[in-house]
Amino acid sequence: MSELLFKGFELTRGRLIKTVEAFEEGTTEVRPEGFNNTIHWHVGHVLTVAEQFMFGFPKKSTSLPTNYMELFATGTKPADWQGDVPSVQELLDQLQDQIKRIKELPAEGFTMKLQTPFLGQETFGELANFAIFHETLHLGQMQAMKRVIEAAQAK
Repeated sequence: MSELLFKGFELTRGRLIKTVEAFEEGTTEVRPEGFNNTIHWHVGHVLTVAEQFMFGFPKKSTSLPTNYMELFATGTKPADWQGDVPSVQELLDQLQDQIKRIKELPAEGFTMKLQTPFLGQETFGELANFAIFHETLHLGQMQAMKRVIEAAQAK
């Protein structure tokens, strides 16, 4: 894999995991006013979308349960969750496993053109870079949510 892309994934993923692990118990389950989802959902969403981008989930990857699409795909929300929902810790463990699998991807694959451009990305490497960008957006959302939750609890 491209060393530069892996470093980007490693930096962002490491920061996300450390940030979520430091949250007070229960914080990940709160949906603060003004937000559509919980931190728990964001963690699962980052995992699921990265699996889609990097491994073709759910059609080409069996590393995650298929119900993750119903739980964490764009447009889903915790209020609609039914059945088996993984814990935040389970999702964090899967994020750590996923980064190991990403590192094992062959470097030459990142220059391959996508069959159809996706969100303006034309190569697999550009899509990988977009996955890192996507993850940082959600990390920022989680950090903002934590501040809102703490402010509401302080009242």
